[in-house]
Amino acid sequence: MTEAATTATKVGTAAHSAFRSGLPNVEIPKFAAPKIEVPAAFRDLAQNSIAQAKDNYEKMQAAADEMTSILEQAYATAAKGVTDYNSKVVEMTRANSDAAFEFACGLIAMKSLPEMVDLSTEQARRQFDLITAQNKELWAIAERTATESAEPIKQSLTKAFNRGARS
Repeated sequence: MTEAATTATKVGTAAHSAFRSGLPNVEIPKFAAPKIEVPAAFRDLAQNSIAQAKDNYEKMQAAADEMTSILEQAYATAAKGVTDYNSKVVEMTRANSDAAFEFACGLIAMKSLPEMVDLSTEQARRQFDLITAQNKELWAIAERTATESAEPIKQSLTKAFNRGARS
């Protein structure tokens, strides 16, 4: 019985090791790939195509980097212009509030209706002049911001067109 058990163990171990190693040890035939001579013209064409693709990629990368820089400049200029515009609006709001407060104080001090009408007329004229001047200032800031923000893009396009015209 001991011999039978030993033989069964050996068979089981052999089957187990064959299972662990995967498929049975079968030799896969090796096929030699045919050697094909590629004509020199095709090799040159492939090499030229690869060189041209690399060159085009480098040019596109340089153009993208340049455009990124230009857009960053335009954005920084626009952000500064918006900040200036907002500061001016806050300043104008304060001036308008002060004028309204002075007008209200003047109305309280009035003793007659004709004085109140004169003060109201004067206030309306001053406020109209003030708002007209403020609108001119805001328009000048907006125009300057738009012009300065567009300048880097305009210069880049001009440079690109000049390069294209020379080519």
